[in-house]
Amino acid sequence: MTELLLAMAKGLVEFPDQVKIDVDEPNEEGIVVYHLHVAESDMGRIIGKQGRIAKAIRTVARSAAVKDNQKIMVEID
Repeated sequence: MTELLLAMAKGLVEFPDQVKIDVDEPNEEGIVVYHLHVAESDMGRIIGKQGRIAKAIRTVARSAAVKDNQKIMVEID
């Protein structure tokens, strides 16, 4: 899952070397939270107009997680 998020994010940003992902342990509901960190100047590229790109990233990641029987959440920091 981390590789998928990295590939998507690095393809969108201007500074791919500053893309970083932190993973939290599953909470009591079994949801794993992925924190996507990008450069401050790349936040607009990751979020997109009205959050469309961020929503698409979350949808693709959630779909891949369902394949592995996981519940995930992606937060963009």
